[in-house]
Amino acid sequence: MGSSEAPVIISGAGPVGLIAAANLIRHGIPVVVLERSEDVPRDLRASTFHPPTLDMLAEFGIADRLVERGLVCRNWQYRDRDTGVVATFDMGVLSDDTAYPFRLQCEQWKMSDMLREDFAGTGGIDMRYGHSVTGFTQDEDGVTVLFTDPAGEPGEVRGRYLIAADGAHSPIRKQLGVKFDGQTIPEIFLSISTSFDFAAVIPDLAPIAYVSDPDEWQVLLRTPTLWRVLLPTDARLSDDEIKNPDTIERRLQAIQFNPDRYEILHCTAYRVHERVAEAYVHGRVFLAGDAAHLNNPLGGMGMNGGIHDALNLTNRLVEVLAGAAPETLGRYERQRRKVALDTVQATTLRNRKMMSEKDPAARAAYHDELRGIVADRAKHRAHLLKASMIQSLRDLEAVA
Repeated sequence: MGSSEAPVIISGAGPVGLIAAANLIRHGIPVVVLERSEDVPRDLRASTFHPPTLDMLAEFGIADRLVERGLVCRNWQYRDRDTGVVATFDMGVLSDDTAYPFRLQCEQWKMSDMLREDFAGTGGIDMRYGHSVTGFTQDEDGVTVLFTDPAGEPGEVRGRYLIAADGAHSPIRKQLGVKFDGQTIPEIFLSISTSFDFAAVIPDLAPIAYVSDPDEWQVLLRTPTLWRVLLPTDARLSDDEIKNPDTIERRLQAIQFNPDRYEILHCTAYRVHERVAEAYVHGRVFLAGDAAHLNNPLGGMGMNGGIHDALNLTNRLVEVLAGAAPETLGRYERQRRKVALDTVQATTLRNRKMMSEKDPAARAAYHDELRGIVADRAKHRAHLLKASMIQSLRDLEAVA
């Protein structure tokens, strides 16, 4: 297969890659998107959309469509496994800060489908599914990206810039040899999806609940069609042991007695990493989303942060392709890497620490702090601005 030309090549057709493509083509910049999967995966990956992300997606005409297909969560809460509700946060406090003062639970593939539908009615995008990026070279004038097509035949495409939105195991990041410093959380995260309605039997349960416990914290998360349960799990166990149906049944029954056996619709166990790439900008190659930073799912910041990366980066690419100095692109790294380190990583690490705190006095103090935040409207709003990622976006203006 021969080569072709495009101003920007994007590796990865997940939410980050597709939003990057959408922003570029609406500014008249053609793109080629290379995706190793044959189609959009319809799995139960990230499902939480934060308010500022919805504000951004409204510019593409898909925010309201997502709301129609998702579950609007106006409240979320911290709970104690033994005593129940500790503090419930009211997203309505942010009504003056965003057009979407709520969290939206909606599977990420629905957004991908909407974007693909919109792409079909416009030009400027060359979507290539079943194309696995195998490497790249760059020079003063551009980047040549190598790939294999669905038939396994090698090919290449030439562009001025390359965006690596190719996930946690990014081949592009690995070829660059970028340090991906951080840590691997010691326990395995077990995610279980069930049709059981926890809200029907657990008093005052919000659709998003972070449940602290010194021995086994949990997250209960409602989606439009099911409930997801996130549990920490001993990493010494095998995958078969972790996913043993009787073991899962026992763990769910310990959360909430169910006279019938739980219906399990999906189950996955995975390692969780807290890592940030040493640099996001490498000549004409840029890292974004999971290729640039990884964090645990507590707080739902991974996909949202990746979408924020994509828009920040592509807005700067638009400027450079229109004649701005290439140094403009350095601001993308300075801003978005700071967010990954100072906001996303710090918040998710603190969430996990406090949910699993074993010292009774420290647990009581944290619970009192949360109650005090909810009781004070100014503190309540400040907490939600940070938890919803609005504050991190506002703080970026101070980063040159």
